[in-house]
Amino acid sequence: MSLDSVFRRTFNRLSIAATLALLPLAVLPLSAHADQLADVKKAGELVVGTEMQFAPFDFLEAGKQKGLNAELFEALGQELGVKIKFLDLPWPSVLPGLEAKKFDVVAGPIIVTKARKERYHFVSPIAEATVALLAGAKDDSIGKPEDIAGKTVGAGKGSAQLEELKAFAATLPQKVTIREYVDNNQAYADLAAKRIVAVANSLPNISFVAAQKSNLYKVVQPPFGKKSYFAYLGRKDADADSLIAALDAALTKMHDDGRLAALQKKWLGAEMDVPKGDFEPTW
Repeated sequence: MSLDSVFRRTFNRLSIAATLALLPLAVLPLSAHADQLADVKKAGELVVGTEMQFAPFDFLEAGKQKGLNAELFEALGQELGVKIKFLDLPWPSVLPGLEAKKFDVVAGPIIVTKARKERYHFVSPIAEATVALLAGAKDDSIGKPEDIAGKTVGAGKGSAQLEELKAFAATLPQKVTIREYVDNNQAYADLAAKRIVAVANSLPNISFVAAQKSNLYKVVQPPFGKKSYFAYLGRKDADADSLIAALDAALTKMHDDGRLAALQKKWLGAEMDVPKGDFEPTW
């Protein structure tokens, strides 16, 4: 091998080593000093990913966004001094979009679970998500969850609420006939027509239905599923911590001054006792 070839190989190896050595110096300061809250305030805008097919949290009425999310995020934006921009997306694309940094946070809301807490950074809960029963407003035979024993009840096909209903029904002395529905609206229609005696769904969803049509429906208390809560979330990485902390502080302020309870009553039909700050989900 010629001296020139040895020189060129040595030079190339030294160049590669030098480049690799310099990479942390070029990259680390950027990630170390990244601050999502500062970026949001600089832009003057918090971009929120959601699906506007989830009443009473997010839905469209005459082409205009309605629901608890719109009003709650407007208040959060005022606390942070920024405008809110919602992106209406198909739900399967929302969490991947968050991870790809297409927007800042997810409105959802999403049930907080242990597995999800490992992957995402949640703001304090905004509503209870525990499963409960919706029954006929004038049906005196259903006064508590246990009264569905020996009767027919509906729930969403393939849903967590359906699994909760099955587990609860298995504890009762008489068999519960369970009908599965692709669309909850179909279940509510069958309930109104007295084809079933109740529908199992998360408490905020049925509270909204009962509030909208109190002549037809009532919420059966107490909920019977495992205690759970709905919350907003962001990415679980260092640059997102400041934004989630700021949103959590703003939400805690709304919790303390009664604004959160007022929005719960308006959109969910009742005030809800939810944890403030970090908490450990039951499942």
